[in-house]
Amino acid sequence: MSTTVEPTVRTADEVNEEIRALWLRSGGTLSGEQREEYQRLVLEWAAAAPQ
Repeated sequence: MSTTVEPTVRTADEVNEEIRALWLRSGGTLSGEQREEYQRLVLEWAAAAPQ
């Protein structure tokens, strides 16, 4: 019996909202950890964006 969970695919708009929220929380300056999160989000956004 497989217990593999399929990853949830979010829309580009959903990821963009999270990117905007990250920038708002950071006050415009990202820490090292926030920069890593931003990079991950941008890659996710690019994968979800319509071609």
